[in-house]
Amino acid sequence: MEKPEFNIEEVNKIIRGRRSMFVAQFKENDPVEDAVIQEMLENANWAPTHKLTEPWSFTVFSGEGLKKFADFQAELYKERATKNGNFIEATYNKFKENPLKASHIIAIKLKRDLKANLPVMEEIAAVSMAVQNMYLTASAHGLAAYWGTGGPTFWPEAKSWFGLEEEDMLMGFFYVAKPATDRWPLGRRKPIEEKVEWVR
Repeated sequence: MEKPEFNIEEVNKIIRGRRSMFVAQFKENDPVEDAVIQEMLENANWAPTHKLTEPWSFTVFSGEGLKKFADFQAELYKERATKNGNFIEATYNKFKENPLKASHIIAIKLKRDLKANLPVMEEIAAVSMAVQNMYLTASAHGLAAYWGTGGPTFWPEAKSWFGLEEEDMLMGFFYVAKPATDRWPLGRRKPIEEKVEWVR
């Protein structure tokens, strides 16, 4: 393979221009084409991975699938919260309604290869870089997207619904939609000089 040529200005632009946009900023009832989601997933598949374990795995919800996901998380919340005596109707409704405002929701899953004997931190980092690739692709298409870790993310009872084993992890959900506005969010970062120490 020949060494590829990259446009560093465009690389810098997409990395520094990537933004999160949330449900309130979603344009409803105007779905993103599946081909764009497929491109995001293909780019996710090229994240760095130690020993080529490729620990990322995804479940994509769209159309009626969004309702299935919404119903699942709302009812599981109701079951858990009722048992704990802290059920809130507004939270239940949020779990039931917010997914329907997205075009696609991608469940982010870490499937561990225990035979590889890698620290879990490395596998979490690999999946996170896969999600960053999806983020960058979504931003390049001008889409609204964000990675959320609410709802079933940390509920052990949810694992089996997503086809996960005990050693695996549900790492949240990547929401994607067309934005309701042409305005792009401003970014804020502290200067890199405050976070770097050089040893020469």
